[in-house]
Amino acid sequence: MIKHVVMFKLITFESRAEKQKILLEIKTRLEKLPTLISEIKNFEVGINFFDSATASDMVLISDFETNDALNQYRIHPEHVKFVDFFSTYKADGTVVDYEY
Repeated sequence: MIKHVVMFKLITFESRAEKQKILLEIKTRLEKLPTLISEIKNFEVGINFFDSATASDMVLISDFETNDALNQYRIHPEHVKFVDFFSTYKADGTVVDYEY
């Protein structure tokens, strides 16, 4: 199995409320992906609640049976559509993929 972990920081927003609204929209869109992409075996999305200069705003933890399945997810049209939407809000991101 492959674990795919992604942590995101978003761009700066005018207000905390605006940032929270966008975070919830991102989370909602991400959580639809498992119903659209069969390669996803497990999918968890979390919004950070602890303000810290070193903290990310959101985390995605997902599982795939093989590296091939992960690569199919990366190029899947629904994932690409999400990435296009998300790129407007993403300031930084970190990815770790590992076998377990």
